[in-house]
Amino acid sequence: MMKFISALLFLFFLACGGPTGDSGNFDIAESKSADYEESEFDDVVEQSLVRSEVISERVEIQEQKIIKTANLVFETQNPEETHKKILQLAQQHKGIVQNDNSGKGYNRIFRNVIIRVPTESFQKFIDGVSEGVDYFDQRDISRQDVTEEFVDLEARLKAKRELEKRYLELLSQAKNVKEMLEIERELSTIREEIEARQGRLKYLESRVSMSTISIEFYKLTSETGITQSYGQKMKNALKGGWDGISVFFLGLLYLWPLFLLIGIGILILRRYLKRRKRNHNK
Repeated sequence: MMKFISALLFLFFLACGGPTGDSGNFDIAESKSADYEESEFDDVVEQSLVRSEVISERVEIQEQKIIKTANLVFETQNPEETHKKILQLAQQHKGIVQNDNSGKGYNRIFRNVIIRVPTESFQKFIDGVSEGVDYFDQRDISRQDVTEEFVDLEARLKAKRELEKRYLELLSQAKNVKEMLEIERELSTIREEIEARQGRLKYLESRVSMSTISIEFYKLTSETGITQSYGQKMKNALKGGWDGISVFFLGLLYLWPLFLLIGIGILILRRYLKRRKRNHNK
């Protein structure tokens, strides 16, 4: 029983350390598994060392994993022809149109297209789009090297699968329900980590194998806005006239102190003229 528990504890610390764990993890595991047979412990350490050597060799021979992206913005005199050309290039290079939308802004019409093409056709596709373009408003090409992350994920995934295999062997040797529950709990955690790493690997493989190219092209026009009907123009004129009157009366309200002073001045002037007229008649 003690031997079984010691082996379980060792596997737990091995799972925490992973394939890149330091010597401290092995010291802790060794102290926790004092009853673990020395020969079996040596076998496990030897297997770990062999796995580390395999991982080191894979790092040296691993093919570079590069994520390529591009962002192109340029003016064109014929948006329809340009759009047709981009779609033909995508079909020619076995690309996928991920997004395609158009719009109209002030003094210009534009179109945005996002294409995903196989990485080996990345530069050929860009060269094809660039033909006939005199000037790019924006031309950004980036290459992100994810080789290190790719290798690390593969190594950790391999280690987790090996650990899962060992836990399954321990599960077959469990003596009671408590031991089975403990092992199954650890297996559940390990499998979640395996699924997470598999998902990340698939995402990286997709980004590496298919490059993303975002293209925006536009045409300047002499139009200054959306064409309005005659009825809409009349409605806008009536509304504008009413707004003008409203503004006028609001302006008068702001001048009420001036009107009050003028009224008082006129009243004083009238009284003065009346008195002067009386004195003159006398």
